[in-house]
Amino acid sequence: MTVIYAAVILVGIIPMVLYIIFGWKGTLDVIGLRKYNANRNGEVSPKLNKENGVPITMEVSGKKVLSSVGGLLAFMVIWMSFFTVEEGHVGIVKRFSEARYQVNPGLHFKVPFIDSVEEIEVRTRKNVESMLSSSSEQMPLTVEVSVNWTVERDSALDLFKRYGGLNQFEQRILDPRFRSVTKNILPQFSAEQLIQDRASAIRLIEGQLIEEMAEFPVGVDNIQIENIVLPPRYIESIETKQRELNLAAAEQHKLERQRLESLRQVNTAEAQAQSIVKVAEAEAQATRLRGEAEASSIEARGAALRSNPLIVDLTEAERWDGALPTMMTGEGTLPILDMRQDND
Repeated sequence: MTVIYAAVILVGIIPMVLYIIFGWKGTLDVIGLRKYNANRNGEVSPKLNKENGVPITMEVSGKKVLSSVGGLLAFMVIWMSFFTVEEGHVGIVKRFSEARYQVNPGLHFKVPFIDSVEEIEVRTRKNVESMLSSSSEQMPLTVEVSVNWTVERDSALDLFKRYGGLNQFEQRILDPRFRSVTKNILPQFSAEQLIQDRASAIRLIEGQLIEEMAEFPVGVDNIQIENIVLPPRYIESIETKQRELNLAAAEQHKLERQRLESLRQVNTAEAQAQSIVKVAEAEAQATRLRGEAEASSIEARGAALRSNPLIVDLTEAERWDGALPTMMTGEGTLPILDMRQDND
């Protein structure tokens, strides 16, 4: 790249410098492209130096060219002594193609025409791999996985010396190991598990890849399963299974509703039965209490009769309305109570 830059500078800047110094006619004289005017006989007649016969224009221009070229070379040397490194990169300075040291982002100096610089990105990079694999039930899968990884800044020079740059490192080290680890882990899962629980497969792939890359000056940041392509027949079977599961869930919901309705009815019947029992118990209790009260009353009357037999006669007299019977059969006497007081 340094040679290309130098060639571009020579081709583009030198003619411009000559034009500024000599004008366009002088520039043509310097590079030998100017055509002199011819006389009537067709002979060119430039103005010559009387001592050596050299055209005066050429003689003067040669001195100016040497000084201009010297100044231009000095400018190029100074210009090529500077270089910059972009943010997110480190610069690897090579001297005669040998990596010597690394520099951080910013403006730096180097030996022109001897040192060259290559940049190594130390920001997170993403590699995507699409590969064929299989599930635990030997179902073919097309999987797209990605890994985010970062070069350790302090070890960029070592990585460059050992592998020649990021592209070579990816092709020789990272990508083959990433594919191998992924193909080792995926067959441990069924297709359904890979669809429903990708996180478990990702954790295993990430853990094993970190172990594989532990000896290299890079860090594995994150792994993702971007896409899984399943055979059409399996997708149809999953859809059928899902429909059946939905129907079963709906039927289960219906049965649960019926069970709850039956339970509600049972609870209602039990409540009604308990209510009837309570009413019957209350009525029985009332009857018992009435019986006890009536028995107590009868017992009290009996005791009163035993203690005073005339109470019966008194009760009959109280109930008699004073009218005699209008018809009498048989022999008998009309009962007349003696209501007089017994003075004795």
